[in-house]
Amino acid sequence: MASRFRKFGVTAAGIAIGAALSTYALQHKDTPQYQVQMEEMQRVRRKRTLPPRSEQIRALQSGEEYDVLIIGGGATGAGCALDSVTRGLKTALVEADDFASGTSSRSTKLIHGGVRYLQKAILGLDIEQYRMVKEALHERASMLRSAPHLTRPLPIMLPVYTWWQIPYFWVGIKAYDFVAGDRNVKSSYYLSRSDALELFPMLRGDKLCGAIVYYDGQQDDARMNLAIALTAARHGASITNHVEVLELLRKKDADGKDVLCGAKVRDNMSKKEWTIKAKCVINATGPFTDSIRKMDNPTVKEICCPSSGVHIVLPGYYSPQQMGLLDPDTSDGRVIFFLPWLNGTIAGTTDSPCDVTRTPTPTEDEIQFILSEIKNYLNKDVDVRRGDVLSAWSGIRPLVSDPNKEDTQSLARNHIVHVSDSKLVTIAGGKWTTFRAMAEHTIDAAIKACNLKPERGCVTDGLWIEGAQGWTPTMYIRLVQDLGLEVEVAKHLAISYGDRAFAVAKLATLTGKRWPIIGKKLHPEFPYIDAEVRYGIREYACTCVDMISRRLRLSFLNVQAALEALPMIADIMAEELKWSKDEKERQIKSCEHFLQTQMGHQANRTLKEKVPINLSKPEVDMYVKRFETIDKEKKGYVSITDIKRAMKSFGDAEVSGEELHDILKEIDTNMNGQVELEEYLQMMSAIKSGFVSHSRFAAVAEQEEIRKEQERLKKQITIERSGATSQRK
Repeated sequence: MASRFRKFGVTAAGIAIGAALSTYALQHKDTPQYQVQMEEMQRVRRKRTLPPRSEQIRALQSGEEYDVLIIGGGATGAGCALDSVTRGLKTALVEADDFASGTSSRSTKLIHGGVRYLQKAILGLDIEQYRMVKEALHERASMLRSAPHLTRPLPIMLPVYTWWQIPYFWVGIKAYDFVAGDRNVKSSYYLSRSDALELFPMLRGDKLCGAIVYYDGQQDDARMNLAIALTAARHGASITNHVEVLELLRKKDADGKDVLCGAKVRDNMSKKEWTIKAKCVINATGPFTDSIRKMDNPTVKEICCPSSGVHIVLPGYYSPQQMGLLDPDTSDGRVIFFLPWLNGTIAGTTDSPCDVTRTPTPTEDEIQFILSEIKNYLNKDVDVRRGDVLSAWSGIRPLVSDPNKEDTQSLARNHIVHVSDSKLVTIAGGKWTTFRAMAEHTIDAAIKACNLKPERGCVTDGLWIEGAQGWTPTMYIRLVQDLGLEVEVAKHLAISYGDRAFAVAKLATLTGKRWPIIGKKLHPEFPYIDAEVRYGIREYACTCVDMISRRLRLSFLNVQAALEALPMIADIMAEELKWSKDEKERQIKSCEHFLQTQMGHQANRTLKEKVPINLSKPEVDMYVKRFETIDKEKKGYVSITDIKRAMKSFGDAEVSGEELHDILKEIDTNMNGQVELEEYLQMMSAIKSGFVSHSRFAAVAEQEEIRKEQERLKKQITIERSGATSQRK
């Protein structure tokens, strides 16, 4: 009882502090200055059609001096480019890999202020954390307004299993609403046990007391990052991906001091090298912050403390499509989100120290941790199986210590902007949601440090980004009616490209069917179409990995489907980019390696191979019989020819050679082009144990056995009838 009274005391204190914070928030709403900024923003329109990558490269090679050169094409770097160019500064941006290729495409997909940070701010009377949450909530509203096609409000349920926690969580969530002030998404509310289970039927119901529902935003992070970069390009910024900084250039300033004046770069696609001159160089490289800082000064102390956050994607039936879930108390003390996203379900994230790498890889331990945690919140009807993990990825969080402070041991909770002696401006830390504010603070610091002369102040708060200006929630209907797209495809194009969806659809090929008229799907289970590959190249996609993971989100949604769609994607890209046969094969192999390592496919396959054969004798006998049914010639293995014959026998004569190879590859663990009995038994053991959700080969074997049994019974009936007739005669 004493502990409960203590908890009630904490709740009461939370109510008082929350009320004080809410009063403060409501008294500090947007001022008339914001209205002036909005009017200025509306005068800043996108200025040009999107130049091709070759033109961007020529601009960077021209030898002209830029006001700002930004290194890094993630959310922060792209945000800096947009902020800089819309102020009237001559802006360049280079990215060593692809836009959003790092952490910015591997987030939880939330646009949020941080409920837990607010809890710490209240209980710890921490004004710094409070300001961080308030800033993030302001930026949440700005993102939802700037890109309505790529963002949406998302209700998130906080289930409560102890009665005293209901007022405690309710006060905390209401404080979250109050701090957001007039920029709150929607008001939070309490749900009874029955109402909570009605809205989230997969939830574990025993001991459930009720639930609190609050709202945050959700986004398509890679496409948002790309849209920000494209908006900067339309306003006049020279941006390019796959261009790596090799060296920072210096000169003497008026005081005889060494300052940066540009960078030597290399185009990793053509291997050409050149220099870019700039008055100011900005380091916005996330986890690679220290590598650029050491390029500036080799003796500088490292400030980045990388942490790996792993997410997994499960089938959409694991969660309602309009409701997320928050687990505030996992076994390791972290928060885990369980969220619907693009018809799948995202679960994550972990938090483990890691090395900085361009190829972060999810581990089996991290995947199993997430699965074990979500089992605690789902009812018994939902069998949480390892085989249901469709994709898994790791993103590196660039937590940083602040070099502006003498005590560099503690990690900065918010972002930091640092200017070195040579005028290298570094922006580090922070979070996806606050990218715009981070960019604003960075460009402010750059203007001051390098004496730049902008035409105007910052105008990015609420600035429409690529695709937003002409978008409406019902725009997809025009795509269906005017162009003959499938409804699902039209909806996808509208929310991915906004008002640019019509430009994408016009590149689609005819299907040859009565309906839909245009838009050949890259994979039958997903709404991605051929036109997106062609348009993705106009959005600066240079490799199959760029396309399959960031222009399309297929690799993040289902790694096996991505492998199956890869040949068609490579064919279209080869046609558009004039690849040779060897280059196309190289691109395919590189993408397969990416999917195997960084998207979790290798972990899935390795785990399946390690599963012990745990079948009972009747099960073994049944599977041996099925195997022998397909292996008609008693070779001891099943070939593609056997699979094709079996599928043809039950009416699936249209199966392509690629599909046959895919069926074989999912079970052919030793990669010798044939299926042995042991491999088949291994697969069936993995399915039985839940490490694999299904197998097309297993389905073919089962159907072939059923067909054979039906033929046997038919013959038996025919013979019996024939015998009966003879007896009557």
